[in-house]
Amino acid sequence: MAVGECLSFGVPRRRIGAGYGQVTGSTGRMCRYVLLSCAAIASWAMLPSAEGRRARDMSTGGNSNALEEFSDGKLLHFGPEISWIPNRMLTPSNTEALLPRFTESIPNVTVSVGKDALLACIVENLRGYKVAWVRVDTQTILSIHHNVITQNPRISLSHNDHRSWYLHIRNAQEADRGWYMCQINTDPMRSRVGYIQVVVPPSIVDKETSSDMVAREGANVTLVCKAQGYPEPYVMWRREDGQDINYNGVNVNVIDGEVITITKVSRLHMGAYLCIASNGVPPSVSKRVLLRVQFPPMLWIPNQLEGAYIGQDVALECHTEAYPTSINYWTTERGDMIISDKYESVSVENGYKKYMMLKIRNVTHRDFGSYKCMAKNSLGETDGLIKLDEIPAPSTTTTTPAPQPPSLTLSPNDKKKGRSKGRQRHSDTERNEVLNRGRESKGWLDLDYSSKLSGDPDDMDDNYDSGQPPYLVDLHTASSSSSSAPNASRPFLPLPFLLGAQWAMLTWIVCCALVAGAS
Repeated sequence: MAVGECLSFGVPRRRIGAGYGQVTGSTGRMCRYVLLSCAAIASWAMLPSAEGRRARDMSTGGNSNALEEFSDGKLLHFGPEISWIPNRMLTPSNTEALLPRFTESIPNVTVSVGKDALLACIVENLRGYKVAWVRVDTQTILSIHHNVITQNPRISLSHNDHRSWYLHIRNAQEADRGWYMCQINTDPMRSRVGYIQVVVPPSIVDKETSSDMVAREGANVTLVCKAQGYPEPYVMWRREDGQDINYNGVNVNVIDGEVITITKVSRLHMGAYLCIASNGVPPSVSKRVLLRVQFPPMLWIPNQLEGAYIGQDVALECHTEAYPTSINYWTTERGDMIISDKYESVSVENGYKKYMMLKIRNVTHRDFGSYKCMAKNSLGETDGLIKLDEIPAPSTTTTTPAPQPPSLTLSPNDKKKGRSKGRQRHSDTERNEVLNRGRESKGWLDLDYSSKLSGDPDDMDDNYDSGQPPYLVDLHTASSSSSSAPNASRPFLPLPFLLGAQWAMLTWIVCCALVAGAS
């Protein structure tokens, strides 16, 4: 009992009189011996200083493990037991060999919201040391070795042979974005950090985004599209049909930004617009906003005057534009609405545009007149007038073609020797046939040509050989214009013959004058 009390650095004392400190008997002498021996051993083992550090397990008191430092020792692990080595027994080489180390850095992780995230910490030579996970920004201890400290049920821990330590975060949220530290309880502490990036795909904030809109033509229109996500989404506008947008006087295909303002909106701006938000995290999202522009009806008529003949089918055309959609119909010039099987009314709608056609079958005299194309909506009405007139029916008479001049087919045997190749010889039968045809042609005859046919065929004019018909002239007209005596029964002579006669007469007159002068 005395040895145990001496080793506990305490000597039992008995009360003697009014004070403590006096030891009696052999027990006192034994304790003095033991204490002196222990003091000698302790002074050798703890030179040059008695300072150090000690770890105490205070878990029984409901607190976490605490540390008390010693300046000449190295703490090897947490726990109720203490293991330390005096400094003079350690060198830099064997100290580093005894300590754990990280084999690689902790890779940063990017995960979409709602997915699971995983951080890996790889440690070698852990020995009796322990690994802990800590949230850096909030200084929250998440786990120590095999125990999860945090109360977050989405966080769990796993390891592999005390070498790979994994921190699991299920159903990652934006609040989980930040730095995480894996640390080892060496002295000094060793650690590595990794970042968890939680990205959020874009989404449209419906409460702050424009819905379908109706505006009067000429007003200013503002369209708003609010989107959220991480990273911050990029927002653009374009037409659903792919056409360009007349944005303040400039035709563009895409408009960047959450807000667009169209000044003096017109019917050309009417249509569906798409607000598209993207931030590189799939999927991109869009919202459809329909813009309607109200205006009273307008119309134009391609042909205001149409013509038709009796029995013909005719179509009258009219084009209108209006929003809200107009009511379109046809009336007569008296204002009566046209409803009859004789008339066929066709209407084709394309957005705010409408095409109208009135087809009248088998036109009669009663159908000629004026017709009105009418268009009405809540903002106004308009009309256009088309007049239908009668035109003559196309003629069905046939015309007789003019007679063609006679043609001759000459055989190669009729060629004359020693003359040009274009000259051809004609038989008497062929010459007579041509003369007979000339007599039957109502007074038109080339007498010079007939005389040639009746004479030597070698004297035929080259023009006939080339296929050109002779130039004929009416002798009745020629004789009256030359002051000759009219004769209705005189034959028609060719113009060259008349000119030759005139020259012969002139020559004869000149010769007579010369003879008279000489005598």
